Amino acid sequence: MLKSVTESFAKVIHGLKVGHLTDRVIQRSKRMILDTLGVGFLGTSTEVFQKAREYSKIYSSNVSSTVWGQPDFRLPPTYAAFVNGVAVHSVDFDDTWYPATHPSGAVLPVLMALSEALPPSPKCSGLDLLLAFNVGIEVQGRLMHFSKEAKDIPKRFHPPSVVGTLGSAAAASKFLGLSMTECQEALAIAVSHAGAPMANAATQTKPLHVGNAARHGLEAAFLAMLGLQGNKQVLDMESGFGAFYANYAPQILPDVDSHTWLLDQQDVAFKLFPAHLATHWVADAAASVRKQLVRDRALLPTDHMERIVLRIPDVQYVNRPFPDSEHEARHSFQYVACAMLLDGAITVSSFHKHQVNRPRVRELLGKVELEHPQDNLPNFNTLYCEISVALKDGAIFTGRSDTFYGHWRKPLSQKDLQEKFRANACRLLSCHTVERLIEIVENLEDLEDCSVLTTLLKEPSPPEIVSKSL
Repeated sequence: MLKSVTESFAKVIHGLKVGHLTDRVIQRSKRMILDTLGVGFLGTSTEVFQKAREYSKIYSSNVSSTVWGQPDFRLPPTYAAFVNGVAVHSVDFDDTWYPATHPSGAVLPVLMALSEALPPSPKCSGLDLLLAFNVGIEVQGRLMHFSKEAKDIPKRFHPPSVVGTLGSAAAASKFLGLSMTECQEALAIAVSHAGAPMANAATQTKPLHVGNAARHGLEAAFLAMLGLQGNKQVLDMESGFGAFYANYAPQILPDVDSHTWLLDQQDVAFKLFPAHLATHWVADAAASVRKQLVRDRALLPTDHMERIVLRIPDVQYVNRPFPDSEHEARHSFQYVACAMLLDGAITVSSFHKHQVNRPRVRELLGKVELEHPQDNLPNFNTLYCEISVALKDGAIFTGRSDTFYGHWRKPLSQKDLQEKFRANACRLLSCHTVERLIEIVENLEDLEDCSVLTTLLKEPSPPEIVSKSL
């Protein structure tokens, strides 16, 4: 008879086997892995990644792992996980789940670092990787389902820095073959590493939340292997993991033999442009209004526009009327609406500072007003966006989005997911390597040795690609 919630988590982490993976979980998680690698490659060109990379140079070890796309730079596994985790979240382009978190960025960098750093025998297979990855995703989802507060867009803590740290610890524990007791200790240690405030959203520090989750979870697993002990009921207690969430009501997990995967029931969202997920409803609604306002390649009639009203949830950290940086623009309902109205599309380059500071954008931003209907709750599963554009002659054009393309209710096609990966990864890798990575991830369950995958992550980049920056 299990004595605690924490013990039940440890039993599930330790007990799940490859045979427990379902076809749907395998397919969905492969899409997550491909997307996360792509946004990680893209993120290596950002200023925040370069700063994290320079910081990590002070560490050295006889055991080392690859920094993605950086063939001449290697780090100890914990710091490779940190730097690659920062890359994944550096432009806010990574996957998003419900309840709200970015699940993959805290887990995949850990497993890539470990698969390279571990002794070559026994070999790590693609199924080993998929199992550990899904254990890390599952732990995050289960923890979030213990709180009603976690289902809302967060106000206090950034979820990847909380549940992501424990997901990282769980994935590393599974991959390293820790005992059930060690898995339990790893979770306890990870809780003391978890947490980051929302105040650093829309700054260069936010990507560190994901990098730290990856690093700290891996450190927790290593410390558990060395016998470090924590509170064996850390997930049961309000003064334990419950410190992060109101209405915390943990439950003992079902036995491994009757385990069902949350990813089987709930897919993830993949973004088509790098910004906070809530802005994707805004972009979708704005695109429909633009089609009404702009015909036959004409310019948007900005001089005739009097007011732009966005009816959206009350999410303060995405309410940025006049963003001053790319990170603020990624977290601005107002900017995303204006950029879509002006340009008809939003891409990686839409958030470059010179794009954000365009006079026409600043002029349009001054016309935006926000309204927060009572029925429009800050919840990624239920929120919507309505846009009304009023012209000076009294005409009003409206648009609404209930579900954007890329949301789990309207998932990206495999073709479009691969195109996103190509666009992101081709900035750093040769086209041949990009296609090989797509092929390997597509058939990951058949891969006998993950070193084939990690070798491609450190392929030397052609000089003309290295010189490019975001």
